[in-house]
Amino acid sequence: MSTWVSYQKQFQHYLKLERSLSKNSLLAYQQDVSKLSNYMEKQFPTISPLEVKLTHLRGFVNGLADLEISEYTQARIISGIKAFYRFLMYEDLIQEDPAQLLESPKLGRKLPDTLSYEEITQILESVQLGEAEGHRNRAMLEMLYSSGLRVSELLDLKLGNVYADIGFLRVIGKGNKERLVPVGSDALKYLKLYLDEVRVHQTIAKGHEEFVFLNRRGKKLSRVMVFLIIKKQVELAGIQKNVSPHTFRHSFATHLIEGGADLRAVQEMLGHESITTTEIYTHLDRDYLRQVLNEFHPRK
Repeated sequence: MSTWVSYQKQFQHYLKLERSLSKNSLLAYQQDVSKLSNYMEKQFPTISPLEVKLTHLRGFVNGLADLEISEYTQARIISGIKAFYRFLMYEDLIQEDPAQLLESPKLGRKLPDTLSYEEITQILESVQLGEAEGHRNRAMLEMLYSSGLRVSELLDLKLGNVYADIGFLRVIGKGNKERLVPVGSDALKYLKLYLDEVRVHQTIAKGHEEFVFLNRRGKKLSRVMVFLIIKKQVELAGIQKNVSPHTFRHSFATHLIEGGADLRAVQEMLGHESITTTEIYTHLDRDYLRQVLNEFHPRK
């Protein structure tokens, strides 16, 4: 077994136990460090992970750029490498962190497509409630827009975590973190229709009894299925935009902020650890910010 494999396994163990990361995040870290280990074993086979220097890491990053890997992907890989070397420092396996001065490519803040309220309404109303999955699909889309859920949070939602009486959902987000998210009355109305008119009559597969949204076979819906449902409804609504489940989340945040919602409140609802992540969801230009200052600050 190469030393790289040994340290990678220790790193994975640490991420799983200490950081409680999701399977997707664990896999991403694993792939990032594997890319570095493949490069090092090919270019510098005698150098162990503990002997890597900044020059080696810069050579690896330059190789990523030569492969025309996007700046966003480069930045994510570098973030994974930095986490790996922070772990080695944490375990006292190295005395100096070679990745500390490793620079990520400068990223522009790319905003995903946003839907206007009118476009959201068009998509929602394109769902035919008379169709077999109509009630389910309408309830799902209403919930994505009403609460700004990630697609994984929507699919993992359980019946016991819907508090319709107070208008809240208990959501398990990234890193297994729980949060309470408000949900609108329209979304709850369509959810009740789905539960009472459709789901109650389904034969539910063993182990899937608690999940809210089910497929025809009575099993939890897949991510791919949600993407396909949205693609179909967007086409039916005649909207020429690239729309995904995340577009509903982004539109939810944007419409709240444009309506005057506090950024911290939106941060809480989206489950962002950092306020800077939430700021990506705003389209507030400088003129608007200047106008806010002029209107509301006591010393203009």
